[in-house]
Order: sequence, then structure tokens, then C-alpha cells
Amino acid sequence: MRPKSESRHPQRELFQIDLEQLIDLQHPLAVLAQTIDWEQFDRLLGRSYHPRQGAPGTPTRLMVALHFLKYQTDLSDEDVVAAWVENPYWQHFSGMRYFQHSMPIDPSSMTRWRKRLGEAGAEQMLRETIEAGMRMKAIRPESYKVST
Repeated sequence: MRPKSESRHPQRELFQIDLEQLIDLQHPLAVLAQTIDWEQFDRLLGRSYHPRQGAPGTPTRLMVALHFLKYQTDLSDEDVVAAWVENPYWQHFSGMRYFQHSMPIDPSSMTRWRKRLGEAGAEQMLRETIEAGMRMKAIRPESYKVST
């Protein structure tokens, strides 16, 4: 089933502090989080969810972010999920509003999600990551052209 969409104006929790108040918003991961078109991932990758069957899915942004962090840091599924719990920048990048004290998913969910997306889904994630880097001017078009 598709993930539940979050309210654009969620009610604030009384005893929790927004991650944005804890982190440096100029940190590269925080800047990248603002640059990526997360809604595009919902449009492109959301087709892998059945509209009505099954339990509500894990948010697409969380899954894309965990995969980005996994490949950026060369960690296993288990290690990236465990490290996510300790890192407020990773949690913010993943779309969390408040610091989480437990793993967001079972690591085996990442494997199943990758299988469901297939190669085309992985290519779409890579494409948006490259385009976000170009929008940030961290990647120049000539840096990824194949030289002959």
C-alpha cells in the first residue's frame, strides 16, 4: 500500500525539538535535502506500491535517503539503519522532523524495496542525485561525460 502522506502543517510535539533547531542547516547533507525534488521520487517510484493492498508502505523519501546514505558511506543495509539512529543529519535528510531513538525500518525492508524497484528505479534515484548535485553546482556537466 502507498505510504501515508504527512500533513503539511503537523501539530508540534510538546516535548520534542525540531531537528532543524539542532543541526547546522548549512551542512552539505542539509543543503542537499533542500535541493532534491523528493516529490519526484514519490511520482516516479510510488508506482511500486499497490494502491490498496497490504500495510501502509514506508515513506519513499526515507527509503531513497537510506539508499543514498548506504552507497555514499559504503555500508550494509544493517549498518546504515543502525547508524541512522545516531545521526541527526541523516534523520533530517530522510525527512524526519524530530530526532528518532529507534530504527525506522527493519534492514531487510531495504532489500525487498530494491527488488521491487528494479534497475529502472535505481537509475531514477541516481539521475535525481546527479541533477541535485548539478543544481547545487557541486557537479559540473563535463565531470560525468565519458571521455574517448
